[in-house]
Order: sequence, then C-alpha cells, then structure tokens
Amino acid sequence: MSEHVIKPGWFTINVFNRAVAWLTRRGLSVWGSRVLAVRGRKSGEWRRTPVNLLVVNGERYLVAPRGHVQWTHNMRAAGGGRLLLGKRVEEFSATEVADDAKPEVLRAYLKRWKAEVGVFFGGVGAGSTDEELRAIAHKHPVFRITELRPVS
Repeated sequence: MSEHVIKPGWFTINVFNRAVAWLTRRGLSVWGSRVLAVRGRKSGEWRRTPVNLLVVNGERYLVAPRGHVQWTHNMRAAGGGRLLLGKRVEEFSATEVADDAKPEVLRAYLKRWKAEVGVFFGGVGAGSTDEELRAIAHKHPVFRITELRPVS
C-alpha cells in the first residue's frame, strides 16, 4: 500500500530548494543543509537531492519529511551514500531507524525545521507527545548515518 506524498509548493521547488542547493554546492550550509547523493536502485546512477542533516545526542540522521520518496527507496537499496557540502564529499553508511525509536529524532527535526517542513507532518509538532509522534512515524523514514570516510 503506498502512502500519499504531499508535494512541495512552487515556491519551495523553484526558489527555496534551489537557493539552498546553490549555497550548499558552494560550501555554505543553511541550517544543516547538504546535498545527498545516493545511487539509484534501478539505474545505479548517482541521484542528488537537498537534505537537512540533523544531529541528536552526537548521532547524525537524515529524515524524510515528505515521506517515502525516491531517495528513501534508493537509500534502503544502497545502504548509504554521500553527503556533499561544497567540494567536501563524505561517504556514509545508513541504518534505518525503527518507528518506535523515532520520536526523539522527529521531535528534534520538527523543533529545528518545522517552519520549512511542518506541513508534511499533519499537525504534529515538536511539542507533540511520543504517542502522537509514533502515530506518524511510519510515514517519515529516518536513517542514522555513520561516516565511512571523507572522499575529498
């Protein structure tokens, strides 16, 4: 059964995402922004998308606010990828976080980026209970990432 994915609006696609990606490609992180590169599960070609890198208790995470999208499917298949910030390229492995373990990460993500992504969380926010966060956890893949090595 596939979930309905909320598409970002025109401003987000054509202005905000492009501006953040442009800055990130030049080495300027905007609120933890990176460009995620992950191999396509069918083509094997590198696919890129802007993401927000979140750090919680010293662990690093990628959260999919828009749900089960292409990069999350590719990440599951590849088991990792690359994070790019300007010319810095970091290879990493990724482990998907179980739904029951997501509330703390989702809460931290929403606390930091709710203004940007809150619409995708159906009214659940940083102040929501663990139960409310668990109820939506299945809609938002979360990956814990571990650096393998800097590539450049």
